[in-house]
Amino acid sequence: MSDLQVDVETKKQKPKEVKAINAFVLLFGVIIIAAILTYIVPAGQYERVEVDGRSVIDPQSFQFIESNPVGFLEIFNSIHTGMSDASSIIFFVFIVGGAFGILQATGALDSFVVYLSTKLANREKIIIPVLMLFFAAGGSLMGMAEETLVYIGILVPLAIALKFDAIVGFAVVVLGASVGFTSAVMNPFTVGVAQGVAELPTFSGIGFRLVLLVVFYLAAVLYILHYVKKIKKDPSLGFYGKYEQGSQEGLLKSNSKLDTRHKWVLITFLLNFVVLVYGVIKFGWYITEIAGLFLLFGILIGIVGRLSASNIADSFIKGAGNLVGGALIIGVAQAILVIFNSGGLMDTILYYASSAIDNIPGAFTAVGMFILQLGLNFLVPSGSGQAALTMPIMAPLADLVGVTRQTAVLAYQLGDGLSNNIFPTVGFFMAGLALAGIPWTRWLKWVFPLFLIQIAISVIALVIAQLIQYGPF
Repeated sequence: MSDLQVDVETKKQKPKEVKAINAFVLLFGVIIIAAILTYIVPAGQYERVEVDGRSVIDPQSFQFIESNPVGFLEIFNSIHTGMSDASSIIFFVFIVGGAFGILQATGALDSFVVYLSTKLANREKIIIPVLMLFFAAGGSLMGMAEETLVYIGILVPLAIALKFDAIVGFAVVVLGASVGFTSAVMNPFTVGVAQGVAELPTFSGIGFRLVLLVVFYLAAVLYILHYVKKIKKDPSLGFYGKYEQGSQEGLLKSNSKLDTRHKWVLITFLLNFVVLVYGVIKFGWYITEIAGLFLLFGILIGIVGRLSASNIADSFIKGAGNLVGGALIIGVAQAILVIFNSGGLMDTILYYASSAIDNIPGAFTAVGMFILQLGLNFLVPSGSGQAALTMPIMAPLADLVGVTRQTAVLAYQLGDGLSNNIFPTVGFFMAGLALAGIPWTRWLKWVFPLFLIQIAISVIALVIAQLIQYGPF
């Protein structure tokens, strides 16, 4: 066989590499589409009124207003405005990334990965349901979302070390937090806000949401374990992101030990989380306070890890630098919302979507609300923002069409939560993908069957809620 024939055969046998869409290209394309829509869709406006210190919509006040199409230069201006609007989250990412950089510099994380991998060598699947339960509790009780970014950097290399892949490590964190955030047993940023707007007792109806948490959790765990079984049989089916397949073999075979210094570093890091939970629950901490806490404990971790002051600073800069791409994605995603608000389209879309619900059969009215909220999360990825925007309309609409307000809140939380690990406008989700080195298109292909399963669970739950007239208690 000639060299030419060998070359041709090699090319035939080599699988075709699918080039992933760059996240910034994808988001900029959405920005352009949003700008074009400002020339097509008529602008509208609801009046806002002050209720309990919050600005909410007067459902009867919608009117069309003069269109304000977004100009060519405004498309580019929106990115700067979006970054300004999302600056608190962007700097939160930098600070958490810097604290994580200090943790990495101590060497405690690598030693922990080796130690845990050795201990779980024959029982590695136990770590998946256990860690997912931890993240589900965080999402359900304290609205863990942006806070998951720091754990992605820990779990992805751990998954590689356990001979899973990057998707498993990312999924354990993101899907774990997502099932908790979606079921929202006591999530103050979604159910807490929505029930307040809907004039329901705070955290009422908790029993139904607990059942949902169990169902969502089991579905996600079984889905990941099924995937793990496949890649254990054939590792070539896995995706390893910025890691090479088997790149952690040296880590597993290294002589690193979890010495006393490393143990104290990890204990300090765990204490950080304990204080975080206490602060969120007791004092209502959010991004600013959590960022300050990570910075404080980052410095403490450096001191416990016996790093010099210069090493702590250098490690912080390096850790923050690793998240530049992810932090910028958050700002670019926010620019999409800037375009819609600037062009006056947000209220128009909300008006037409809400009007359409009136034509849905009674048993499926709540499902219609759910679909509407699911779509709106593309435009308003903030859970509390979406609650304040839509619940003033959904609550009275529920009264008119025979749906309980508690069911309307359920439709909102499900629609808001499920799409947080799908839509590219969700800044922290896209930042997490960048941190894990997973293209959005690759993740979407992997997670979409589970997303459909979760949609089916949500529809069934809403129909049941409608039939039992799910109420305040």
